[in-house]
Amino acid sequence: MFGRKKDEPSAQDPVDQLAADAAVKGAGKGAPTPKRKEQEAARKRPLVPTDRKASKEAERIAVQDQRQKMRQALDTGDEKYLPLRDKGPQKRFARDYVDARFSLGEYLMFGALLFVVISFVIPSGSNALGYILIGFWVMFLAVFADVFILSRKLRKGLTQKFGDIERGTVWYGSMRSLQFRRLRLPKPQVQRGQYPA
Repeated sequence: MFGRKKDEPSAQDPVDQLAADAAVKGAGKGAPTPKRKEQEAARKRPLVPTDRKASKEAERIAVQDQRQKMRQALDTGDEKYLPLRDKGPQKRFARDYVDARFSLGEYLMFGALLFVVISFVIPSGSNALGYILIGFWVMFLAVFADVFILSRKLRKGLTQKFGDIERGTVWYGSMRSLQFRRLRLPKPQVQRGQYPA
């Protein structure tokens, strides 16, 4: 044939050499090589398990174990088992940045609840109710301004550390700042004032 030399070693030669070396070593395995049919039969699993009850129980235990690991990760901040929305170095940076600062948004829900309670107590025709409503709107605008400043600082910090910012990371941090610190999940891993580097 064209381009092929007779004395050039074929691809089969190294395989034959390895087989010969194995034969020289003797019976190191202690058992014959299983047939291909036996290997394939051992690998085959039915699409529907024979014992459905045991299969469901095993699946339920696996799901429960996964949930337990996720709950523990929300307490400890372990990246491996965190939910997808909380995973990644940028999300961790945003969480740590928000948890390190004091945010007015933490107390917005308490202010709203207090306003609702007071509006039931004070008669509807009273002037005091108008002042309380104005106070609530002032608080709301202060929280809005605080979240706006936070989002700008967070965007700047993310850009300095990572370059490109993943979509939704700044929003993630801003929404976290509106939650009461003790109720945040994943739980805060830094003290106040301990900003991420």
